[in-house]
Amino acid sequence: MTETGTQLTDRAILRLAGDEVRAFLQGLVTTDVAALTPAAPQWAGLLTPQGKALFDFMLWADGDAVLIDAEADQADILARRLSMYRLRRAITIEPSPAAVHWSPVADADARDHDPRLPALGRRWLGDPGDPATGWHAHRLSFGVTEGVGELGSGETLWLECNARELGGVSFTKGCYVGQENTARMHHRAKVNRRLVVAPLGEPGARTRARYPDLALTVELRRVEALGDALIPDWLAAAL
Repeated sequence: MTETGTQLTDRAILRLAGDEVRAFLQGLVTTDVAALTPAAPQWAGLLTPQGKALFDFMLWADGDAVLIDAEADQADILARRLSMYRLRRAITIEPSPAAVHWSPVADADARDHDPRLPALGRRWLGDPGDPATGWHAHRLSFGVTEGVGELGSGETLWLECNARELGGVSFTKGCYVGQENTARMHHRAKVNRRLVVAPLGEPGARTRARYPDLALTVELRRVEALGDALIPDWLAAAL
């Protein structure tokens, strides 16, 4: 039974089904869709050919179909973008009535924890329910960024979005859109900038999003000039 007060109302679900739907996504997104299981959703990106983030989303297994947990105000745009790649494949891309739910329970052993970071809490799909509160503050407190408002659209290299540290990329799956530059950055260890969460200050050229009610901002900073940015353990290990 769905718990009350857990729905992330700014998320929507797309359902992709049809012949070879996983092979279709495998050649597009940053994670290894062949490894997608009901117990192991994935955080993935759809990139530009230069390796910059266009969309980020969660992938969920649904039998032979795949569900995409995306920003609600980007879902139609994402569906149109995926349709461009579909060509003549017999694949349907349709909205799903399912809703995304979240609870701030940090349990590393839970099967339904957020695939990016167990500390983000539980994440699951179910029937619509009452809206959740506190998700954005909780996510930002762990330095995790997401969505077009923070990552930009075609502005930020996927590894600058901390995709490697948060499980949003596979370096063994083979080709996908933007793979060449992403792999080159990884193997040369050249990630010169990072999206980080920091205390709210005056906006500047590196500012991506501001949250005055939380006294926080998201900025793209050079790694040698992170300053007062929040550096959680998962990012500190990478730096």
